[in-house]
Amino acid sequence: MNTNVSVSVIIPVHNGASRICRCLDALKNQTIGRDVEIIVVNDGSSDNTAEVIRMQHPWVRLLNQNNAGPAAARNRGAAEATGSIIMFTDDDCEPAPEWLDAMLQPFSDSEVVGTKGAYRTRQPQVMARFVQTEYEDKYRLMARHANIDFIDTYSAAFRREKFQEMNGYDTQFPVACAEDIELSYRMAARGWIMKFVPGAIVYHQHPDSFLGYAKKKFKFAFWRVLAVRKNPQKAIKDTHTPQLMKLQMLFGPALAGCAVLDVILKPAVPISVVVIAAFMMTCIPFSLRVAKKDPIVGAISPGVLAVRSCAQFLGVASGIIGAKPKIV
Repeated sequence: MNTNVSVSVIIPVHNGASRICRCLDALKNQTIGRDVEIIVVNDGSSDNTAEVIRMQHPWVRLLNQNNAGPAAARNRGAAEATGSIIMFTDDDCEPAPEWLDAMLQPFSDSEVVGTKGAYRTRQPQVMARFVQTEYEDKYRLMARHANIDFIDTYSAAFRREKFQEMNGYDTQFPVACAEDIELSYRMAARGWIMKFVPGAIVYHQHPDSFLGYAKKKFKFAFWRVLAVRKNPQKAIKDTHTPQLMKLQMLFGPALAGCAVLDVILKPAVPISVVVIAAFMMTCIPFSLRVAKKDPIVGAISPGVLAVRSCAQFLGVASGIIGAKPKIV
């Protein structure tokens, strides 16, 4: 880390008394003897989050505000920050010991505006392991690009003046979902350089059930619609989203439509069977890559991808109806 660089790490929290200390404990040793401040923005918590932080982590800058959402909380932290580099993580994340150094290294190039790290998990559950392999597959895609257009808040860093120039995160996103994507898209539209740093690891608790996974995919797809509405140039492609995943989103409605046609037409070979076979073909590349690392996860991948495709389609369809920019 360049010792001449001042850093502010910002963590928004809402009712996070049970988890925030794991995040702060993980950060503490990375800040000793350095020009680094940790800012926690308590976004109107109704539990004892503020008391826990004051008692167990008095070295943290604690900012309290009425509940305004994670985007507003992050913006508040950035406005109060003193560092020339601002970093973000989430209250349910545990940055690895090398996280801060790894995230800052690309800023030795004065042209770099932002950096993004990567998730890992210690969870043994099969679904959580699937989610991890899904992230890793996206990281494989991102690693092919010299520059990226997708920085998630769980492991993000920006030059503070550039973040402020963009007016930070869009507060029209009321939940912690897609506001980080939308800011990344706006930055990329200006031609600003952002880098993926695979060695900047934060540990996370992924969804560990089919239902939890499906709900998360629905939510992300719903709010991604708003991000794309605001940045339509990213509707076709970005550096994070596999193109095949977008094609797979059509599986659910295609299967439903073909099932109806099967009832009406009664073909010798049901059209719905052809659709299922075609979908399974699209799953093969991902499933084979995953099976090399985790055979059990590889075996269940086609079924989980089918769940994902349906949840994402429903999320996009609902988002087209409900996720509309506010007129200000």
